[in-house]
Parts: sequence; structure tokens; C-alpha cells
Amino acid sequence: MKLPKIKFKIWHGFLLLALLFIIPPLIITLAQRWEVSDSDPDRGAMTVKQDVFGDSAGKIVYLEQNWKPEQSLWFYTTTQGSNLLPYDFFLVLEQADKPVLFRSDENINSYRYLPQKKTSSNPDALPVGFVKDNYLGKDYMGFTCAACHTAQVNFKGTGMRIDGGPASADMQGFLNGLTAAMTAVRDKPDVQQRFVNAVMKLGAYSSEADVIADIKTYTLRLTSYNIINRSAVDYGYARLDAFGRIYNRTLEHLLNRQQLKEVLENVLSEEEVKAALEGIGQDISSADRDKIIERVATTEKNIAKLRRELFIKGDAPVSYPFLWDIAQHDYVQWNGLGGNGGLGPLGRNTGEVIGVFGSLDWHEGKRFSLTSLLAGQGWTKKVVEYDSSVNTQNLRRIENQLTELQSPKWPEEILGKLDQTRIKSGKVLFAKYCVSCHAEIDSRSPQRRVVANMMQLEKIGTDPTMANNSVDYLGYSGILRNQYVGAGVGDVLLDKKAPIAALLTKATLGVVTTPDADKGFIRRWSEWLHNIIQALFGNEIHDSNKHGDYKPDTTMTPYSSLQAYKGRSLNGIWATGPYLHNGSVPTLYDLLLPSICPTDPQDAECRPTIFKVGSRELDAEKVGMKSSGYEGYNFDTRLHGNSNCGHDYGTLTPRGPGELPKPTCVHEADTKLPKESSDLPKLTKQQRLDLLEYLKSL
Repeated sequence: MKLPKIKFKIWHGFLLLALLFIIPPLIITLAQRWEVSDSDPDRGAMTVKQDVFGDSAGKIVYLEQNWKPEQSLWFYTTTQGSNLLPYDFFLVLEQADKPVLFRSDENINSYRYLPQKKTSSNPDALPVGFVKDNYLGKDYMGFTCAACHTAQVNFKGTGMRIDGGPASADMQGFLNGLTAAMTAVRDKPDVQQRFVNAVMKLGAYSSEADVIADIKTYTLRLTSYNIINRSAVDYGYARLDAFGRIYNRTLEHLLNRQQLKEVLENVLSEEEVKAALEGIGQDISSADRDKIIERVATTEKNIAKLRRELFIKGDAPVSYPFLWDIAQHDYVQWNGLGGNGGLGPLGRNTGEVIGVFGSLDWHEGKRFSLTSLLAGQGWTKKVVEYDSSVNTQNLRRIENQLTELQSPKWPEEILGKLDQTRIKSGKVLFAKYCVSCHAEIDSRSPQRRVVANMMQLEKIGTDPTMANNSVDYLGYSGILRNQYVGAGVGDVLLDKKAPIAALLTKATLGVVTTPDADKGFIRRWSEWLHNIIQALFGNEIHDSNKHGDYKPDTTMTPYSSLQAYKGRSLNGIWATGPYLHNGSVPTLYDLLLPSICPTDPQDAECRPTIFKVGSRELDAEKVGMKSSGYEGYNFDTRLHGNSNCGHDYGTLTPRGPGELPKPTCVHEADTKLPKESSDLPKLTKQQRLDLLEYLKSL
């Protein structure tokens, strides 16, 4: 008589699991399908009357990329958990030097973000990729993927919006300008009163004292962030040291009290250390972090000292990668850091949100543990809690939508007809010079796959700063100390200081596998289960070995394969200048030239040493953005991290038998690399133009 009773209980147990973990995800999926969609035919696009660089775009068009208007607008306005500034602050904030809104279309456009008009999904007319987020009951302005991965290319009065294209944005300049505006609010009584009055009218704050307190907090956060990530070389437009900033935010939020105390003792007096840590417990919350920064940041010199001790140099800016085919890759990022199988896409996108101001409430906690109890250590064991604002539900959905995005075709009705004879000749040259690293794919096929071809630094010869930084730097492990992280060739034990790649891997995995603390219990756990199942079983890309000529990881050097750069398919490459991973070559034509001019005056073409960046106007002949004739940012390839060396296939005369390798560059950034010229024959000017015509057609 007992057996049926047991079966009855088991049946009810399965029913309960279904109610909790299967039905809610189905409801969530159905609810998402019924979301209010914004199908504005213009996709919210608008132009400005006066462009800071003199660009002209009287009308905006969208090229065919397999996205409908509602898909573009959803991509622009779907939050991922980025919390840069209180939302009402951003709505009313004025520019530092004049009483004009900081978010005015002209000012936003000057930083090369894309202004938008008001639509149903964007009622406050925020720029592309700027969005309202809510975390723990408070509204914030933050970024979406679209801020850095939506492009506009102009040609003779027509602006072409490119979904998934690399933005021309100057995020470094934007954040400096935002900080200056907030500093003016903090320090100028008349500006502050006008700001407080405007914020109070919007109704999110209950008192002026709360507004003033947040003015102080967020001005300090922005100021310290800019100092921590200060680079000796300005990034300029169309690039950012995203990894450096992601790493630094990770290092900042891993610190525990003991390690912070040890670091502070290296740079401050005993009295200053005591004052900085007064009332701070072992776990350092976001509020504690604000207190510590306020107490330590009495001078910029003190913050700079902490930067040198705690953080890495953010001196390796790279171009924003284009996103079409990203979901079909085996490995992503310029140096192949991110595997795209399994949970890889969620981890990659989580790292991105960490970098763009996700709220991170990481701390050490205790949980019930049967193992700990049986070992005689009590009911609980110490664990790391990874609570954050990161919206893994939306990150997964964004990645899913990107599977449908296709590269833009050269629009002949706007940019002119392509020469089919030259294309045929160029295709032969592409097969000889390019295809071994840049595979040709059917960009319209839903079954396409993209194999990243990795090339070690010594062979490719391009600026090594970004790749080297990802391997060479160590950071304090803090709350992760003594934990293990898989590295493909075995587990890495995290010591007091550990490789930053290992720390980021461990932290992102922790966030991905943590249910959203900002949601109710049932929704939190059902969404978590749904996301994990979808990510693991819905991802058609599986973990696989890297391809190419790179230094393999070993147990002694578990991250050496990251000292390489990726060659990917080049479909849509015409819309993605400037070129090379660090944006150091303005056009594709220049990329087919040597980095140093030959001595022969009859063939004196070479890559420009200094050129302008900032214009969106396309040079349709050389294929790249206009790089002279206006007041823009001077890109100087002689500076650290800016080298335009390497990738010299077809640009040099091959060396003869027994000749030594010919140096192709003497720029500061890569003097440590042995230079080896390509054995491919040097391209003639006609061949360069033919190859360029074929690249336009991809």
C-alpha cells in the first residue's frame, strides 16, 4: 500500500517542477512575442542641420540587411543592464559651457553617436543605443549594443544607416564631456539649482537633498573612471580600448577589504588608510566603494597612484567590430578571446555590459552546503555572489536576433556601378593573396559558418598592444582568490594576483549562472533556467579548436594563443573603415600599400602616417572614410598603440634567396617583433584597383 503513495508524491514533484520551471518560460516566450513593436518606417533616423565635420546627409536610407524596421528599433532600444547615470539626470543635463542640453542632437552628433526622433519605443528621442534601464527600482540611462555597433556612411548627401556596423563614436570624448557637465552642476551654484529644479519636476526624486547627493556620487564615479582609464594616446573616433575598460571594471569589483587595505598601504599614509576604510566591512558594496573613492580621491594624484597599483593601462584602442556573422563565428574578438560555443555568447555579452557600466554587486556570502556540514565545517560554506544589473534574458535575445543580420551590399544606385571585368580579375587576386586568411562565405545563407583564422603577432606584424595586454597583465584576484578557472589546457588556480583573462572568464561565468536578483523568485529562477537551456542547447556553434598559425596554449602559458589576431570573412568590408584592428589605415586601397614609402620616386605610394578621422563621408574610390580636408582628429600612426605596420601581403617586393627579412616598420609599438616580408609578388597599381573592386562586391 505504500508504493502507490510514493509514486503519487513523485508525480506531484514532477508537476511542481513543471509549474515552476517549464510553464513560466513558455509564458515568458509568448509574452515576448506579443511585445509592442515599433515599426516606424524611418527607424527613427534623423539628421542634423550643421555637422561638426561638414558632412552632408539630407536623407537617411537603410540598406537591405534582412532586418525589418521593428527589428532595428528593437535592437536600438532593448536594455542590457547598463546604468551610467540616473535617467532624469541625463534628460535635463546641460553642456558644461552653455545652457544647452547635453543630449541635444548637435552635441550627440559631435561625438558621432546617431540622433533619433521620438518613436513609440523611444519616447524621449534618445540616440541610437541609448536606453532607459531600471535596476532595484531606480531608472538609469545606459547603453545597448547598438551604440557602438550601428554605423552611418554618407555619400553626396545620402546617409546610409548600417545595422551592426562599427560606430564612428568617440566614447572617450563623450565621457569626458559628460564628466565636465556633471562637474559644472556640482561646482556652480546657479547651474546646480537649475539642474535640481529640472530633475525634481520629472518626479523620480522625493527631495532636493537626494538629487544633490547623487550629483556628488555620479560626478565622482565618472571622474575616477576617466582617471583610471586614462590613456597617453587619445582614442579619437571609431575605436575604444573596450577590453582595457572591461578588465578594469572587473578588477575594481573583485577587490575585498583585505587586498584593498594592502594596496592602500602601498600608496597612502597609515592615517589615510585608516580613514579610507573606517566603517567598511569585509564585503565592499557599491555604496562602500563610493565612500572609499570619496575619501581617497582628495587629489588626482592619489587616484593616479591607485590606478598604477590596481588597474591596467587602457592604451590599446581597437575598432568596433562589425556584428554581421558574429553569431556564426567559432571564435570572436580581435584576438580570438571568446569561444562562441555553448555559453560563450552569453559570457561575451556579459563582459560587454560589465564594461558599459552594468551595476555589479559582487560579494562574498554564505550558503547552505551539505558537503560543508558532512565535513564538520558547519551548515554553510563561503561562496561568491554575482548579483548585478546584467540582463542575461535580453542578451540572449539580442544574440538570437543577430543570427538573422546580414552584411550590406555595395548600393550601386548610390555609390555607382561596379566594374564586372575588374571584379573577375580581382577575384583571382583574392584567391591568391587573401582567401587563406579571409574565407569566402555565402553571406545570405542561414547555414553559413565562419572559421576565424588566427595569425600570431610575429607573422601578421600589426600593432601588438591589444593582444599583448590581454596576456601580459595581472590583477588582484580579491574575492576570487584560491578559486579555479578552466583554461582549455587545465585549470588555473587564482593566486593573489592572476591573469586578467582568467579573472574576467571566472567573473562573467559567475554572472551568467546567477539568477537575476532584481526579479521575483519564480520569474528569476524560471528565466534563469530558460536562458541556460536555450544558450546550451539552442546554440548551433559548438566548442572547437582554433584554426590558423598561432602559438598554442600550454600548461605553462595557458593564454599564449591570445597573442594573435583574427582574419575573418570580408563581406560588407566596404562599410567598415578605418582598417586593421586598431583603425590605423584609413582606406582599403591604403591597406594594399606598404607602411613605409619605397625609395623609388616612381612608385612612392604608401600608407599615410597621419590622417583625419571623424567624417562619415565615404571615399568610394579608395573605399574608406574621408581622411583629409576637414578639422577632425589627427590619427598619428607613430604613437604607441597606433602602428599601421604589418599585413603587408602584396605590398613589398619579395626577398631573394638568401636575403635577410626586410623590415617593413620601425614604429615604436612593434620594435620588439621580428619583421618578415611576404613572399607574394608585389601588386601593381592596376591589380590593387582590381582587388579593391572585388572587395567592394563582397
